[in-house]
Amino acid sequence: MSRPLSSTGGRRLPLFMACRYLFSRKQTKVINLISGISVAGVAFGTAALLCTISVFNGFHDLIGSLYTAFDPEVKVVPAKGKYAAADDPRLKQLSSLPEVETASCSYTDNALILFRGHPTVITLKGVDTKFEQVTGIRSILYGTGAFRLEDADVSYGIPGIGLAQLIGTLNYGSLEICAPRQGERINLVNPAESFNAESLTSTGLCFNVSQRQYDESYMIAPLAFAQRLFEHEGCLTSLEIKLRPGTDAEDALRKMRAIAGNDFKVMDRAEQQGDTFNVMQIEKAMAFLFLSFILLVACFNIVGTVSMLLIDKRGDVSTLRSLGASERLIFRIFLYEGRLIALLGGAIGTGLGLLLCQAQQTFGLLRLDAQGGNFIIDAYPVSVYPSDVVLVFVTVVVVGSLCVWPSVKYLTRHFL
Repeated sequence: MSRPLSSTGGRRLPLFMACRYLFSRKQTKVINLISGISVAGVAFGTAALLCTISVFNGFHDLIGSLYTAFDPEVKVVPAKGKYAAADDPRLKQLSSLPEVETASCSYTDNALILFRGHPTVITLKGVDTKFEQVTGIRSILYGTGAFRLEDADVSYGIPGIGLAQLIGTLNYGSLEICAPRQGERINLVNPAESFNAESLTSTGLCFNVSQRQYDESYMIAPLAFAQRLFEHEGCLTSLEIKLRPGTDAEDALRKMRAIAGNDFKVMDRAEQQGDTFNVMQIEKAMAFLFLSFILLVACFNIVGTVSMLLIDKRGDVSTLRSLGASERLIFRIFLYEGRLIALLGGAIGTGLGLLLCQAQQTFGLLRLDAQGGNFIIDAYPVSVYPSDVVLVFVTVVVVGSLCVWPSVKYLTRHFL
């Protein structure tokens, strides 16, 4: 005994018929063209979304790599106040963990330089001899001198490249560094009495992080020099740590935070530059939302395609109803048709986006220096994250389905 179509095939029958309608020739040839335009619109929207997100990822990775040479892998700072005792037992315990390869103490604060009568506020970073082991500072040094911090009674200073340009030379000889004395008001009659002053000697070197906040204001000096200048001997503002190769960073950070408690903050590189990376994440999210809206508009083409297909297939619908097909079965046929268009467009767009990203990585098709600007890279950086590929594809499918469902529901009830 035969069964009505409404009870046969489950999801297979409407899906099979939707596939036939998608790839077969229509009675009205323009519907084939409109179907192709719908798929192309979704595909280009998907590719644009994937490429844009990948460019944001590329800039994120680029900035992270620039900070790497100057910032430590892990940084421990006081949760309250500027500085802490260098001999704090928790800091010593952190330094002696088996996951830690090297730890360096530093003291950072604002100071004033006096050069040829022009005072300039700088950020003085006092570091110990392990600083070069914790960071990649040697890889960003420029000049003809040798990296050194102190020699006998001489303290050496290494400025950022922008600060060196402001001074006017790498070989500045001796540079006077000033900082206000602790707990004293400025003596208006003789302001010099209210400041500590020490001299730094040039090494003939500067560093170039390619970030203005470092290059234009930072000066590296010996730790003891900074502690003496700011009158905080035996204190530090941060403990900078390099982990052993092969260490699970997340596990190490959890262990360090448990030891540090509430008195210290343990930060990885992303957290050290939280403001910069947070702004980039917000920009990426806003770009994703705007492009998703454009993709939504492109998906409305699917509604037009399905609407015309419904009109074109009225005869087939009448035949299906005569064979016992329910309204739900007919609704699912055209619903699957719309979803297949979104799925096909999403798959093509994802593949196209990946190809464009690969081409940009290999050939640098879109360049930053086309107008003769001065950039640290020649072309837009691109980084493709698998999670973003999945997110984009799922977004396309979901947006396409949300567009199709109410329109197909309305059309099957009122026009068939």
